Amino acid sequence: MSTPLSPLPANRLNRFARHIVLPELGGAGQAVLAQARVALMGVGGIGSPALQYLAAAGIGTLVLIDSDVVDETNLQRQTIFTPDDIGQSKAARAADWVRAFDPALTVIAHDQRLTPDNAATLLGGVDLVLDGCDNFATRLAVSDACVALGTPLLSAAVGRFQGQVGAFAGHLPGQACYRCYVGDAFDADDCDTCAADGMLGAMAGWTASFAAMQAIRLLLAETGGRPGGLGDAQWGKLHLLDGLAPSMRSFAIAADPACKACGESAS
Repeated sequence: MSTPLSPLPANRLNRFARHIVLPELGGAGQAVLAQARVALMGVGGIGSPALQYLAAAGIGTLVLIDSDVVDETNLQRQTIFTPDDIGQSKAARAADWVRAFDPALTVIAHDQRLTPDNAATLLGGVDLVLDGCDNFATRLAVSDACVALGTPLLSAAVGRFQGQVGAFAGHLPGQACYRCYVGDAFDADDCDTCAADGMLGAMAGWTASFAAMQAIRLLLAETGGRPGGLGDAQWGKLHLLDGLAPSMRSFAIAADPACKACGESAS
């Protein structure tokens, strides 16, 4: 973020009082969040609960991208929707939820499918992308666009009783992008679906809320909010959440020198 930080208006201080008293955030950190721009790729199982916590954290601008409509089966885990929303645009209804929850936030809804051709346009100008979409082709298009735009990517996925959240910065020297992690073999629309495999609704909530916390960590680390903030950005670290054990383990993703998006030969 290149613009100087502005202090929070007096009428916003009480809303975020529980953040401001945290030494790791304080008023400076909350001001960073107020000026942050975050794009959510998908407002479904991951994006829906993540959106609730990002909006509650006072993220100033939220860009919502989803071409799907609300289905009755979504209501088991996509917590911002109600039966009245069935058949309506997820992006539009999610934007309405944000406006009702906190009118001071700016929300931009894109009711369209992200592709390699429009990814740079849809994701341009944000400080962070949180990707919770449901197919590898879109995930790789998002990742490639983030590398090209120089934008950090937080990738989150969930299925059955497992979740994963990882931070990628393929635009930085020596750091992995999402394509380094999954390779090129997944450049397709086919993938496992929750319709076939099932998903515990609360597992989506756990993964999404952890992703929201990581987003806050990354924004504070990258923009110089509160000195020290919540710690480093954890680039290239993937966290695996197991809802059955329950447990969480983490490992590092190495940059692939041959990656066609961020490797040595990438144009």
